[in-house]
Amino acid sequence: MLRAFGSRRSDVGTSVRFVAGIGTAVALTVASTSVVAADPSGPAPSAGADADAVDTSPLPDDADGLLERLATVSRQAQEASDEVQENSRTLDDLRASLDRANRAAEYYAGEAQRARAEVEANRGPVTELSRSLYRGAVIDPVSAVAGSRSPQDAIDRRAFASALNADRTNTLSSFQDGLRQAADLESRANRSKVTADFQLKQVEARQADLDERIGLLDGMKKEISTAVDGLSPEQKQRWVDRNGPIDVDVEEFLGSVTEAGGAVGAAMGKLGSPYSWGATGPDAFDCSGLMYWAYQQIGVSVPRTSSAQVAGGTSVSRDALQPGDIVGFYPGVTHVGMYIGDGKIVHASDYGIPVQVVSVDSMPFAGAARY
Repeated sequence: MLRAFGSRRSDVGTSVRFVAGIGTAVALTVASTSVVAADPSGPAPSAGADADAVDTSPLPDDADGLLERLATVSRQAQEASDEVQENSRTLDDLRASLDRANRAAEYYAGEAQRARAEVEANRGPVTELSRSLYRGAVIDPVSAVAGSRSPQDAIDRRAFASALNADRTNTLSSFQDGLRQAADLESRANRSKVTADFQLKQVEARQADLDERIGLLDGMKKEISTAVDGLSPEQKQRWVDRNGPIDVDVEEFLGSVTEAGGAVGAAMGKLGSPYSWGATGPDAFDCSGLMYWAYQQIGVSVPRTSSAQVAGGTSVSRDALQPGDIVGFYPGVTHVGMYIGDGKIVHASDYGIPVQVVSVDSMPFAGAARY
């Protein structure tokens, strides 16, 4: 097993190689996060295009510096995990759109086929009628009354002739309407098919992009977990304590939680639960997963990822925080916690660190939202 961050120089060298490896993986992940363009058939973004994003600066050769670098890489892994989840939801939406487009194409194709069949069924009689009209076979209402035996007979003959001519006109008009309807339905079917084909390409491109990101993220998670699991007991405790966890009497705290703080009570009830990338409870959480689960317990829907959670609610300044507010940390909001009052947050911190309470000032503030 990898013994990262040991006290001996050889251990530090091993740690340097480890962090360099996951640093490259992070850079590749970030480089691959460009959203598929409107034209999914276009070339996919290349990881090499963002090669400058790779951190090639000398790595610290002390245990404290390496622990901090591991924390940085772990935050990047959390960001990559959020992006995987966002991509997965986008893929679900694209698949739903594809399904609707396919069903529309099938519906209009069926309707067009029925309309065309009806048109063809009437084509023979209408063709014959058109020929007779072309030959002048139109009944003149005035001529029709010639030879009438009585005024009433003349009226009846004239009405019959007018009705017959009107019926012929309606027959031709209905046939023409049927032709137009069939053509319109066929056009709609073709447009729906084009839309479905386009969305299928989007789905395929997004799926390929998602598969690549998942593979990179899985590699990062494996290396991070291997490094953390390989820490000595003393180093592991330093890892757990790096944000200055605060002991809280949970029973006493929960007894003071108001109805408005229901989400706070739900989150605090999970103190000590393990961290797991992409987890939303009830037994393990990532940072945004804990927020998502806590609000779910009180019937409130919040976005799933860190940046979306801070962007989605009502913006709150640092000095206006209230219990239940979701607080974002680090540039790009790669981490979140829930404000519980008295300058503290509860959060799912990192791999190997259970859900804990820390100071809101233990990490760089990046925004907050109220739901």
